[in-house]
Amino acid sequence: MSDPAAPETETTFKRVMLKISGEALMGDQGYGLHPPTVQRIAEEVKSVHDMGVEICMVIGGGNIFRGLQGSAQGMERTTADYMGMLATVMNALGMQAALESLGVFTRVISAIPMDQVCEPYIRRRAVRHLEKKRVCIFAAGTGNPYFTTDTAATLRASEMACEAIFKGTKVDGVYNKDPVGNPDAVRYDKISYDDVLTKHLKVMDASAIALARDNSLPIIVFSLDEPGGFRGILAGKGTYTTVGG
Repeated sequence: MSDPAAPETETTFKRVMLKISGEALMGDQGYGLHPPTVQRIAEEVKSVHDMGVEICMVIGGGNIFRGLQGSAQGMERTTADYMGMLATVMNALGMQAALESLGVFTRVISAIPMDQVCEPYIRRRAVRHLEKKRVCIFAAGTGNPYFTTDTAATLRASEMACEAIFKGTKVDGVYNKDPVGNPDAVRYDKISYDDVLTKHLKVMDASAIALARDNSLPIIVFSLDEPGGFRGILAGKGTYTTVGG
């Protein structure tokens, strides 16, 4: 008879992309990195890594600088977007430090070369890191302005042959309207890419959803605030929404 308290080891996925926003690293602060929150997320990632899952990550930069807000305040959009990309590198280095403090070998791989602090993006090298069970954190978006980190996550997930994108949010799935302040909001168990686009649901931006659809890459939306949620879903449990089909 199995011990119900024993850790889960079976998983439905072997290689996944975890996409989280920069705001997820703020904790209760209004800006920047909150080290205990970064550490908590790193522990979630480690628990999945311990299952033998190969993990890619993309972290947004909105906790430090958001390009769209910068351009809305009069800054040139291209410059603002590059500043946002640099913010994602800072977040990636913070997450790398937290993961390596837990004994998880991690590589930060930047779309903008900055050899003193991280590796440049070379697809075959990144795949090799994954095969060696290193966590790969892809930073600096796609390296191009006008593309979000959502699109970068979908692009890298496709290039790395990930089996799914896990989008960690503050709610446990996709709803027909914002569940915060709308108690009658309905959560979808499964929804198609086209429905997400036509209903303008805020899962990822339209470019990312279209790219995932074109590559038949499912997006699993779950709550990053629920302890053990990431691991639970990979073990076939938990509450989430699957975007696909």
